Amino acid sequence: MRDLQKSYVSAGQTVQVLKGVSLDLAGAETLALTGESGSGKSTLLHLAAGLDVVDAGDVFVGETNVGKLNEAGRAHLRRDVVGVIFQQFNLIPSLTVEANIAFHARLAGKYDADWCKRLADRIGLTEQLGKYPEQLSGGQQQRVAIARTLAAKPALVLADEPTGNLDEETAAQVIALMLELVSETGAALLMVTHSSALAAMLDRRLHLRAGQVA
Repeated sequence: MRDLQKSYVSAGQTVQVLKGVSLDLAGAETLALTGESGSGKSTLLHLAAGLDVVDAGDVFVGETNVGKLNEAGRAHLRRDVVGVIFQQFNLIPSLTVEANIAFHARLAGKYDADWCKRLADRIGLTEQLGKYPEQLSGGQQQRVAIARTLAAKPALVLADEPTGNLDEETAAQVIALMLELVSETGAALLMVTHSSALAAMLDRRLHLRAGQVA
């Protein structure tokens, strides 16, 4: 990311959310993005995922300039290269745990039954594969969401407060598991979190304050 700038119009006024943010993230590296509410953390993550577009600056994922892609190109990026894990689990209620895990990988044409089986085993839900999301606890649902993202073996994983709905102990367990699995795939991880304890589990930490790197 190079000199990212992003503004929104709110109540008739222009609010500058990002004011020239730059960062680098290498393959297999993990980076925690921290900051107060409104500091621009989620906006930065959305720009990296191509869910929004920059006003100025550049976002490169590998050799791809995300800002130069059209909407379809950004959708392909999220399908093939970038995996996103949200605070809301966003599981598909009508699909079983097994089908939810395989969903993204099938869309990307990267379905690997053995890898999905290993993921299910690693997240401790082998016995739950035939169940539906509503039959799982919050921690179990978040584990499924993580496995679904990693099933497609993305080069970059973006996680926006992935354990925000979980208690502190469960959150630490889920993050530890995610770090193990990300390490196995060699993916880079950029995670937004408000928790200094969870941030400390990652390789590096970057703090945003009022739209700038503090």
